[in-house]
Amino acid sequence: MAGYDAPIFLISIAAERAGMHPQTLRQYDRLGLVVPRRARGQGRRYSQRDVDVLREVQRLSQEEGINLAGIKRILELAAENERLEVDNARLRDRAGLNRRVFTADAAGDVVAVPLGTRLRRVQSNAMVLWRPQR
Repeated sequence: MAGYDAPIFLISIAAERAGMHPQTLRQYDRLGLVVPRRARGQGRRYSQRDVDVLREVQRLSQEEGINLAGIKRILELAAENERLEVDNARLRDRAGLNRRVFTADAAGDVVAVPLGTRLRRVQSNAMVLWRPQR
């Protein structure tokens, strides 16, 4: 969702939308809680995602009584969780989870085949000599 992450709001607009003072946003930027992108003239530009995170910071602070260090850790863990979920989905798609099984082909090599597929047996007239162990 590119529009959601587009850095379009000046600090004054982002502060107003989040219900905060612009100086609070500057402090959160210094602390690394919400780090906006910078415009060419070095002005901060906030996305809608940033504004939503600012609102969540305010909620956690005011309603839950969590300090800023705790909030920063919560945000870091939430971001890590989101990255892991994306990676997990990508790996599941790549692996074709529940859509492949592994079996041995005629040469004895392990191969992946679609679920429900059986490899044809190769008919052989080869003779194998068996000698019992003594």
